Amino acid sequence: MLENQVALITGASRGIGNAITLALAAAGARVIGTATSAEGATRVTETLASHGYNGRGEVLDAADPASIDALMARLEKARELPTILVNNAAITRDMLLVRMKPEDWDAVIATNLTAVYRLCRACVRYMMKERRGRIVNLTSVVGLTGNPGQANYAAAKAGILGFTKSLARELGSRGITANAVAPGFIDTDMTRALSEEQRAALLNQIPLGRLGTPTEVAAAVLFLVSPQSAYITGETLHVNGGMYMP
Repeated sequence: MLENQVALITGASRGIGNAITLALAAAGARVIGTATSAEGATRVTETLASHGYNGRGEVLDAADPASIDALMARLEKARELPTILVNNAAITRDMLLVRMKPEDWDAVIATNLTAVYRLCRACVRYMMKERRGRIVNLTSVVGLTGNPGQANYAAAKAGILGFTKSLARELGSRGITANAVAPGFIDTDMTRALSEEQRAALLNQIPLGRLGTPTEVAAAVLFLVSPQSAYITGETLHVNGGMYMP
């Protein structure tokens, strides 16, 4: 259902980003998946090829405006400007506020929020010309609930919600939708590092009694970029097992 579409997915080399990459490629999109290193970009290319899917990996430092400009120039030259953009790349620099260094705040805001602005701005010009487009920004349950030790991360993820709604109002008349997906606690490398005690306490907060999977988050993203979601914009789809119910 995504044939003849190019999808740009940031943070595509592992976890949720990898699952989104495979889901959109399986639906027929040509996927450009980014990673911060050449090794990660190669892994994206090899993963897509191993499934017989169309696409490749690209190196991108989402916090670096020059890196974004260079990527967009390469895509334009290859006639691969995206009609689907999934902003998934994110970092953490967790620390209680009284101990949080300014550089930890700045790094998280730059990668998790400012990069979303820059990539959307770079991609919407082509989408506006085409009068079609799908933008999905990955936020987080902690952007709605807050979380101790994650003031920087929660602030960035909360900012994405307001940004996405504003984008939806600006671009709707051009046939472009903008939505967010807010994962809860997902079974990834980060949550696997939790102790058994931490994991048990976490599961007690989730009515479904388990962590989510990257493929479940990817299914939500796939729906929002599909033709079936054409009349949905400015929304946040929560994938958290009932941990937070707005």
